[in-house]
Amino acid sequence: MILPILIVAPSGKRGRGVFAGEKIAAKTVIEISPVLVLSTKDRKEVEKTKLFDYIFEWGPDGKQACIALGYLSLYNHAYDANCEYEMDFEHHLMTITTVRSIKKGEELFINYNASSDDASPVWFDAI
Repeated sequence: MILPILIVAPSGKRGRGVFAGEKIAAKTVIEISPVLVLSTKDRKEVEKTKLFDYIFEWGPDGKQACIALGYLSLYNHAYDANCEYEMDFEHHLMTITTVRSIKKGEELFINYNASSDDASPVWFDAI
């Protein structure tokens, strides 16, 4: 499920991003995406490819990875993200929910640390 008001568009130096086509209220589920789960072995292989920038750690121990379908892999990172994601390991789903109200035209961000306000450096900031 992807809200039909979401738009994929250029996001400056970030490539593409996901934007709100209309105002969105806080605590709105905007996307529920199935994921393809990768074994630990497959994750190591995928990390050698361009897909590395688009996978999520997966599973209770974070040793697996997943490729999220839908728009999920196109949300850009922000430490003060306006959305958050939840992982459902049992059903192989990820859900994106707004954490505050969103203005029409605003880009939607997730924090790649899995918490909308976690300021720990992410891999591309550590380089």
